[in-house]
Amino acid sequence: MASKSKHRQNPAPPDLDTFIKKARKYARPYRVGEGKKFRLKDVDPGDTAGIGSEAKPQSEEALQNGVRALATLQDMLYAQDRWALLLIFQAMDAAGKDGAIKHVMSGVNPQGCQVASFKVPTSEDLDHDYLWRCNRQLPERGRIGIFNRSYYEEVLVVRVHEGLLGKSKIPPGLIKKDIWDTRYRDIRSYERYLANNGVLVRKFFLHISQKEQKRRFFERIENPEKNWKFSASDVEERGFWKDYMEAYEEMIRETSTEESPWYVVPADNKWFTRVVVAAAVIDALDSLDLRYPKVGPEKLRELAGAKKALLAE
Repeated sequence: MASKSKHRQNPAPPDLDTFIKKARKYARPYRVGEGKKFRLKDVDPGDTAGIGSEAKPQSEEALQNGVRALATLQDMLYAQDRWALLLIFQAMDAAGKDGAIKHVMSGVNPQGCQVASFKVPTSEDLDHDYLWRCNRQLPERGRIGIFNRSYYEEVLVVRVHEGLLGKSKIPPGLIKKDIWDTRYRDIRSYERYLANNGVLVRKFFLHISQKEQKRRFFERIENPEKNWKFSASDVEERGFWKDYMEAYEEMIRETSTEESPWYVVPADNKWFTRVVVAAAVIDALDSLDLRYPKVGPEKLRELAGAKKALLAE
């Protein structure tokens, strides 16, 4: 969808369009449209778009400005009540999903945002198709929905640990050699369906290096205030790093489309990760040509009557 921010009927808040232009500059390099040629090795987890660490304070200020711009766009989304925005976050452990969600959405009205985290499927989940539990958490029109992990676990964790397929209650005859291609196809169709019904989907893979993940694990072990974040299974999963990287690469290649793209966001520097995520969300909302609803003559008469009554008190 082409950006139409210059054509809004309502005057934009000061510098909103400036923020949007800057956001597009930050976000677009990490967007994967049609993913067939995507290679994970082409994205450096430590990339900061040429911004040195000395510019970190300015980047954090830019993030705060972006958060304010995001709050304005989210308010328009809520008022217009036509579109919904679904943000999907996937990453290896300690890549910073929770922090990115917390910081980027810090200025958004809680009434217009909902977050769902998906952990190991419950017995109830396993009694349904794998899209069921996520489908139940889709955002309403006018709202931003955030999935902290998602149905993509079914082509990541389940692919790396194929033994999980046998526990999924899928009829054995349906577990064929092409099951992953089938799931990619189903996911593309599902996201196309959402797009055709006014749910804009944007997906983020926070790309952390193995070295940085190790450093963050040590930090969680050695800092008592972060001990609760650590699980022994996190280290066990590191042993499958190569398998996960191959699964992520193929997942992005097969499910990134122009209508529902992936953003592969460098995650070794949390401050930069948050700037890119905020920029991508702003860019997505701007593509919807959001504006406050224009009231008709009847509503204007109602407002005039209410004003007159208040003045008469």
